[in-house]
Amino acid sequence: MRRRVGLATYARAPELAPDDQLLLAALEARGIAAEPAVWSNDAVQWDTFDAVVIRSCWDYHLSFDAFMAWLDRLEALAVPVYNPPGLVRWNANKRYLLDLAQRGVPTIPTTIIPQHSFEQIDSVIAAKGWSRFVIKPAISASGYETYSLRAPLDADSRRLVERVTTLGDALVQPFVEEISTHGEYSFTFIDGEYSHTTLKRATMGEFRVQSEHGGTAEPAVSGTEVVSQAARALAALSDTPLYARVDGVVLDGVFLLMEMELIEPNLFLEHGLGAPRRMAEAIAAHLVG
Repeated sequence: MRRRVGLATYARAPELAPDDQLLLAALEARGIAAEPAVWSNDAVQWDTFDAVVIRSCWDYHLSFDAFMAWLDRLEALAVPVYNPPGLVRWNANKRYLLDLAQRGVPTIPTTIIPQHSFEQIDSVIAAKGWSRFVIKPAISASGYETYSLRAPLDADSRRLVERVTTLGDALVQPFVEEISTHGEYSFTFIDGEYSHTTLKRATMGEFRVQSEHGGTAEPAVSGTEVVSQAARALAALSDTPLYARVDGVVLDGVFLLMEMELIEPNLFLEHGLGAPRRMAEAIAAHLVG
């Protein structure tokens, strides 16, 4: 009997994002029937799939409780999910950066401001000596409610800080000029093995590199040492994910982790020669296992 895999997506891309559509033919070539399925659609019979692979669920942070409940439902149905729900839950809150830093992973300095504690921002930036910083919700994606602000804060900046901290805990990091001048690297890993590199750049006058904010992405060549550093960051996890995108910048030859995307990252499969095939083979191997 042919195996069936559900590729979970969201309502705005019911047929998957273009990059994820490359998986359909690659899986079909291996005798696997892959079908897009909107995660928030209650009519989907998830237990009819042999596995569910989370892909373009790019609204999960806007319906976070419902998304977590969906994961709970899949677990209750004993449907294999990739990446596994436990790893997804850990990765959903950007506090994981503090966890990885404690494990020895070089990361961008990160401070958490608790929800409704916007007044802490002054002491945080004063203690860190940051003249410019970035603030975002600890649970967020796609540059959602992410702002670059300068110290000392004016009235408008304070309102933005209060707004972000009203949504939940907030992540505060120094602004990294390298992102504006050079860009941000994304290293795609499949089953723990390095696949390819993408360089993301922000548009003029913007610091967010996501396509939703005008950012661009292109294939890139990175040195083996930088790739090795990104791989070591991924190796800090207790389990090897089916897919991962390790994002960061290189400062003075050191790769600094900005995000480890384990939920619904664009894997930029189009940028890696043979990447759709490798991803399909990895999914097939997990089905057999």
